[in-house]
Amino acid sequence: MTLIPQKSRDELTELEPVFQLVEATMGFLPNSMLTMAHWPELVQAFAGIGGTVLAGGELTAELKQLIAFVVSNAAGCRYCQAHTSHSAERAGVSEEKIQAAFEFESSDLFSDAERAALRVALHAGMHPNAVEPEHMKALQQFYSDKQCVEIVAVISLFGYLNRWNDTMATTLEEGPRSFASDKLAQGGWDVSKHL
Repeated sequence: MTLIPQKSRDELTELEPVFQLVEATMGFLPNSMLTMAHWPELVQAFAGIGGTVLAGGELTAELKQLIAFVVSNAAGCRYCQAHTSHSAERAGVSEEKIQAAFEFESSDLFSDAERAALRVALHAGMHPNAVEPEHMKALQQFYSDKQCVEIVAVISLFGYLNRWNDTMATTLEEGPRSFASDKLAQGGWDVSKHL
């Protein structure tokens, strides 16, 4: 159960345009936003940066969601793992590739470019951060400087969300919970923390 009670969507009419946009993109309204809504300006600022990072730029939505999934796993945030795996599927990533995301180094499902991006995500999600200069050099072999910035922006956005949702013990919504329970349980995924 979320440690700070969520605001009711009914009492947040000024945020309804933001909520509708998020809902149209994700297929549901994240409970984390209803907790952030205690500070409405935070919801608006977060929606702006989240939309820019996830919907803008040059990288595919598929790669961004895989990066978010791997960094959230490294950070240990089950809430964000459920969201990002569910969003990866919605973006067109195969179930097989989602299942193999944590074995990206050895799986034939991933290109060398994807491996470089996911390697940075994995090491950036560790505490303390374990990204080494050689990780960034490998990344730069496949991606422009702008694309490298996009990759780190996705990692950083989910760093914020990982901390937010684990600290708040945000209750996981039915759609991502169902997806994670059905699709990720084979890999030992446990949804119990965010029920």
